Amino acid sequence: MMRLRQLDPDNHRDVNQFVEFPFALYRGCPQWTPPLRRAARQILDRRRHPFYAHSTADFFVVERDGATIGRMAMLENRRYNDFRQSRAAFFGYFDVVEEIEVARMLFAAAFAWARQRGLDCIIGPRGVIGVDGSVLVEGFAHRAALAIPYNYPYYDAFIRDAGFRKSADLLSGYLPASHAMPERMRRIADKVMARRGFRLKSFRSKAEIKRWLPRIVAVHQAAFSQTRSYYPPTEAEVEEVIGTLLLIIDPQLVKLILVEEEIVGFILAFHDISAGLQRANGNLFPFGWFHIWRDRRRTPWVNVSAVGLLPQYQGLGANVMLYAELEKIIHQSQFAHVEVIQVDEANSRSRADMEHIGVQWYKRHRHYQIDL
Repeated sequence: MMRLRQLDPDNHRDVNQFVEFPFALYRGCPQWTPPLRRAARQILDRRRHPFYAHSTADFFVVERDGATIGRMAMLENRRYNDFRQSRAAFFGYFDVVEEIEVARMLFAAAFAWARQRGLDCIIGPRGVIGVDGSVLVEGFAHRAALAIPYNYPYYDAFIRDAGFRKSADLLSGYLPASHAMPERMRRIADKVMARRGFRLKSFRSKAEIKRWLPRIVAVHQAAFSQTRSYYPPTEAEVEEVIGTLLLIIDPQLVKLILVEEEIVGFILAFHDISAGLQRANGNLFPFGWFHIWRDRRRTPWVNVSAVGLLPQYQGLGANVMLYAELEKIIHQSQFAHVEVIQVDEANSRSRADMEHIGVQWYKRHRHYQIDL
């Protein structure tokens, strides 16, 4: 017999139950990349995670004969709602066995939770980081990139069965590292740099990039402030993001465009350590750190996580400079494969730029919404 249960985030066994279910569900799945268990537990930590300073979340599981067969979180991000002047709930961390009734139990609980709080729509998947989460709907044969969700193909049908509609699709694309950008784009990049007063900023050490990261994160927020998922983060949330970036960042894979000393554009790329995370199986100790460290040194994959410009500098040719610099980064490295991560399908300018340099879209992730 199935039952739905709300978890107690202060109960160690409940937290472990929520964290461990995906590890059981995707055991033996070569495409799934596990999170670090320590980071997954922090999602439920109401005393320490900065999300809970302004918002709330509850966590649910469906059980049968003592085994977990589904999970979901419901979040009320008050900072998002204040900024958007909305009354939205978020669903997130949705995982379920291939049984439609389990998903229906979870979504019934989600609708009741939102209505109890006077919220009038549900958006998701989202998480405590704000943009944490999406559902894979195309590209199931490929391993998940670093920090990008992977799920089984039936998720989309289960979510749509609950009445959700697509709100946005995010595209990820492939480019062989040997690919050469059109020569015309390189000439344009050189002319733009000379005419517009742009200059490139590179980094040699983590100590140097650490000094710049608060400014980089602020410009990243400004560049993507028009996206549907944006809300102004708190200082503590920014510090959380910076701390995570410092763990995985390679200074050589970060480039800035400056006008005088103002950051107006950026490239953020990362070694894809997904294979190392798979070998670590969610644990840093005793040997997980070694698998991650070794994969970082030898991975043939690089993830281009963000290429962005401040709105007032878009359309001036600086984007071509960024792509030309990205090509140099890739050609000067050990990488053989490039994955461009989650470009909003509605961002026609960015999509066209990527397609012009040869990116082939091969994964599609989705966000959903339902009005209550």
